[in-house]
Amino acid sequence: MRTRLRGRPRGRNPLRRRSDVIEAWTVLAVTVLVCVGAPLVGAAVARWAHGEARATAAEQRADRHRVRAEVVERSAGARSSSEAGGQRVPRATVRWTEPGEGRRTALARVPADARPGDVVHVWIDSRGRNVPPPVDGASVWQHSIGMGVCAAGVSAAGVLLVHRGVRGVTLRRRLAEWERAWARTEPEWTHRGV
Repeated sequence: MRTRLRGRPRGRNPLRRRSDVIEAWTVLAVTVLVCVGAPLVGAAVARWAHGEARATAAEQRADRHRVRAEVVERSAGARSSSEAGGQRVPRATVRWTEPGEGRRTALARVPADARPGDVVHVWIDSRGRNVPPPVDGASVWQHSIGMGVCAAGVSAAGVLLVHRGVRGVTLRRRLAEWERAWARTEPEWTHRGV
């Protein structure tokens, strides 16, 4: 009696071609790479991106500070505000007092409804330029998770693309094997060479 492994007898199957074995091993490798490899790549990239984003956020927090400023006047460009990502960003001239440096004035982003005399909060870097607020923790996590998901998706897509190429090659070889086998078998079935 033959030993059965998962419903199949052990030993050589005369109907199983070499291309069938290659394709079966390829499917197993693709399954492992997509189910285990791609998530590991995504996790590694997410961890790296999180470290980089945290370092950037720490640098920004060290370099930027928030000040209370008074809107002096809406800039002439308030009607034709600067473009930022397709959104109109109103700017105005603001004035604030720096400890040890006196009064300072700069063109800054302000809320759309800010009028002269209103007090607004603006972010200033170490050189006195108006900058966006530093990146917060939620943005760091969003960046990290997004990078990880993209890396996992790209690696899974790469594995599937390679698998598709291997399947194309094995299919061509299988068809060539069938053609050769038919060339040997056809004369017996059609009685042509007899």
